[in-house]
Amino acid sequence: MSVSEQQAPGTDGTPSPATPGRLYGVGLGPGDPSLMTVRAVQVIGEADVIAYHSARHGRSIARAIAAEHLTADHIEEALVYPVTTESTDHPGGYRGALDEFYEAAAARLAAHLDAGRTVAVISEGDPLFYGSYQHMHKRLADRYPTEVIPGVTSVSAAAARLGRPLAEADEVLTILPGTLPEEELTARLASTDAAVVMKLGRTFPTVRRAMERSGRLPEAHYVERATMSGERTEKLADIDADTVPYFSVTVVPSRIASPPPEASAASGPGEVVVVGTGPAGPLWLTPESRGALASAQDLVGYTTYLDRVPRRPGQRRHASDNKVESERAELALDLAGRGRRVAVVSGGDPGIFAMATAVMEVAAQDPYRAIPVRVLPGVTAANAAAARAGAPLGHDYAVISLSDRLKPWEVIAERLHAAAGADLALALYNPGSRTRTWQVGKARELLLEHRAPDTPVILARDIGGPEESLRTVRLTDLDPHQVDMRTLLIVGSSQTQAVRRDDGTEAVWTPRRYPEG
Repeated sequence: MSVSEQQAPGTDGTPSPATPGRLYGVGLGPGDPSLMTVRAVQVIGEADVIAYHSARHGRSIARAIAAEHLTADHIEEALVYPVTTESTDHPGGYRGALDEFYEAAAARLAAHLDAGRTVAVISEGDPLFYGSYQHMHKRLADRYPTEVIPGVTSVSAAAARLGRPLAEADEVLTILPGTLPEEELTARLASTDAAVVMKLGRTFPTVRRAMERSGRLPEAHYVERATMSGERTEKLADIDADTVPYFSVTVVPSRIASPPPEASAASGPGEVVVVGTGPAGPLWLTPESRGALASAQDLVGYTTYLDRVPRRPGQRRHASDNKVESERAELALDLAGRGRRVAVVSGGDPGIFAMATAVMEVAAQDPYRAIPVRVLPGVTAANAAAARAGAPLGHDYAVISLSDRLKPWEVIAERLHAAAGADLALALYNPGSRTRTWQVGKARELLLEHRAPDTPVILARDIGGPEESLRTVRLTDLDPHQVDMRTLLIVGSSQTQAVRRDDGTEAVWTPRRYPEG
């Protein structure tokens, strides 16, 4: 039936355009025809045209699912991909070949719609979830009345066939294509609570390595052709890569509903991971650290830092005061010795004036030497403050703590003299507290022996937190009463510049080029 045959004569005897047809994107579910929705069956039955995608072999999974609802009255449009995973000599490459195909396919469907026919583009799973239909939707939905019929996704089907909840309570479920680079997959798997990786097939070796590197392999399940004939479910670690088809997924289910198996002392020691949470909230947390915190059975740390970590059912928390680092380290190692996975929670970077040193000191002694210890880096306060200010640490710099609780002031003064004399920019940690009120003034006097009075000094307080403040003053105007334990000081070198910008902010940076002579 041609487009012109769908037109009725107008009052002047000329053809008038037919009312355009309606476009449907129809989700068929994961494969079992009985999982099609009532609405999907209804739309297919009423459609004039049934369109479906397939590879060049012509076998369409979508058509096979819907086959019992197709009739001789349906006009079938097979949209056959010119390429799938193979190479192409198209001048635009693989993407160019597909774009050209989608444009041509959309034009074929538009001809039916212009003729007033109802077109149903059927798609396995859900039409707008990695579905082929979405390419037609982008090209046609703004021109024709359109309705999308959702379908059961392969993700839901896989979880149902495994009998494993995907996510519970506040857990985050991440859905990933296996085509991502291995590093990206590893980072995202490490940082999420639960995950589904789709589009396996040739990507399976990469996905498996990412699971192993992120520590998620023991939790991962493999589901092939969920709800279809030939369905297979196994532990991912047991799968032969040569047997994996494209229509398979990997599921890392809810840790709350399906916690990883607990180790015991009989099976060997657990592990201590020292985690840096950065200077403030979750935006400063690395994916690796987020994953370590999520998978730990025990969290050990200073109460303030533990409060930054979301509570998870089943995790034990061991909070303590800020002045018992060695005791915290011993507790963590004792727990790991009983087979527990332990995260020692530290602020900033754990290796910079923080918990990594305490843990390593204790771990070097008997009976803890056999217990695995890892340290995960975090954004340290100096780098966070420097980024907020501009680039004051853009050249050589020194990091010094002004706290004399663990070393005498004479050592601190000697190091300040040496660093200032070498014209290094300085990041000064722990400058003051309720019981230490004179160190900042002494440091200022000492530094003025080596630096000009107008040297920029950045006062960075609670960077990344709710009370964040950042000010730049001259060294000679540095007021010790404006400095507390939550403040970090950055003192410029002789080359450090401070410039007021048009928006009223002040940018501070230290040039990378140092003058000769």
